[in-house]
Amino acid sequence: MQQPQGMDPVLVGILIVVGLAALVFVLILLKFARLWLQAYFSRADIKLSELIGMWLRKVDARGIVLSKITAIQAGLELTTKDLESHYLAGGRVPNVVRALIAANRANIDLTLKTATAIDLAGRDILDAIQTSVNPKVIDCPDPKKGKETIDAVAQDGIQLRAKARVTVRTNIQRLVGGATEETIIARVGEGIVTTIGSAITYKSVLENPDKISKAVLSKGLDAGTAFEILSIDIADVDVGENVGAQLQAAQAEADMRRAKAEAEKRRAMAVAREQEMRALVVENESKVPLAIAEAFQKGNLGIMDYYRLKNIGADTQMRESIAKPKKSE
Repeated sequence: MQQPQGMDPVLVGILIVVGLAALVFVLILLKFARLWLQAYFSRADIKLSELIGMWLRKVDARGIVLSKITAIQAGLELTTKDLESHYLAGGRVPNVVRALIAANRANIDLTLKTATAIDLAGRDILDAIQTSVNPKVIDCPDPKKGKETIDAVAQDGIQLRAKARVTVRTNIQRLVGGATEETIIARVGEGIVTTIGSAITYKSVLENPDKISKAVLSKGLDAGTAFEILSIDIADVDVGENVGAQLQAAQAEADMRRAKAEAEKRRAMAVAREQEMRALVVENESKVPLAIAEAFQKGNLGIMDYYRLKNIGADTQMRESIAKPKKSE
């Protein structure tokens, strides 16, 4: 009898490969079946091959699918390729989609290209849209910086401390490359200081605080920024120190010190001059005995003349001692 021949090894290998391929296909189908069904019934038009491609490119397929479903349900026409390319560029796809939906509901002209550019620039596009719809208030100065008021001095020398609140709305067209809130705060603070400083008296500012806001608002401080200033309101104005009086007192003190220094300089010069004259007197007095001796030698001075000079000196010394008052013990 003939022995039964074994199966062909090549056929066995083919069957194993086919079985493994079928197993991988089934596993992939199970992995993406739920997402694909969810997209299919939501009319998101995402193919299974696109899901597999996202998986191979390490793209968050679930996030892309849910974002596209949200956009389709809101009436926006976005392609899977656009969302995937923005994800690969490092963008926040769900944030951009929600921003586009909010802009569409508020009738704000915002394209996908502009939204993705703003998001890639590091700006929060959703917050920008919300600020454009619902303007926000910025405190000036920023309390987080540790300063509570903007201090300025009127022309009469009185210091005023002011607080302002700036209502702004996002300017979508200038969001990329536009200055931030810190620029708005700095410009408004500068405008308040300039307006108070130009006031002749602090009373005029206290009587009409709206003059500050009107003057500052008319300067066009939102130029080149990502915001549009709607209003500037002065929340509080307090009277500070009398800076003018302090400066005058400091100037008077400085003048007094300078006058004292000049008087001390003149006194020192006078003392030095007196010492110089005393030295000259002592020097000349030291020459008197030599002159007398020379007069004796030459015969120009006799002994009686010498004693007469001594008597005159003694008499002068006695008169000076009598004229001087006695010191109290």
